[in-house]
Amino acid sequence: MFAVVRTGGKQYRVAPGDKIVVEKLDGNAGDRVTLGDVVLAGEGGDLKSTDGLTVAAEIVAQAKADKVTVFKKRRRHNYRRKKGHRQQHTILKIVAIGDQKEQKPAKTAPAKEKPVAPVTPDEGAGDVAGKPTENPAPAGDQAAGADAAPKKAGGKKSAASDETSAAASTENAAPAKGGAKKAPKAK
Repeated sequence: MFAVVRTGGKQYRVAPGDKIVVEKLDGNAGDRVTLGDVVLAGEGGDLKSTDGLTVAAEIVAQAKADKVTVFKKRRRHNYRRKKGHRQQHTILKIVAIGDQKEQKPAKTAPAKEKPVAPVTPDEGAGDVAGKPTENPAPAGDQAAGADAAPKKAGGKKSAASDETSAAASTENAAPAKGGAKKAPKAK
């Protein structure tokens, strides 16, 4: 069963067992609260009468929302005001709607855990299941640093390395600052 409840100027769709955050209500954690302003109630696709229907809830905690900064400014008048605000909230757990109470899940036996094999000193602490990791680096000529040609004693590069470095440098390069100059307008 569900109900739509109005509290604090807002409406909330609730069912037994739900937790909602509403505007501040009087009371301490563990207190029971009755919400009497029920707007709509039903079960599945059927609607029910809301005459005399109430929603019972339990206060879980009193809390504050995140801080909201209020900043006022009037430009060119040296007027600035800064204030902060944290809204007070109450966290509710819906216990019952009318006479229908929260259904607690049936208790089941906890699942048995598999025993964990102890780690022997031969395996080492860093190994994961004894499998070596794969090297993510490419092999062969594409390995890191392999594309750079070895430098000659004279400091000159070979023609093949000039072509590869020129293609690599302009492939993803951004245009230079200033760019090409515009041609002057014809008069």
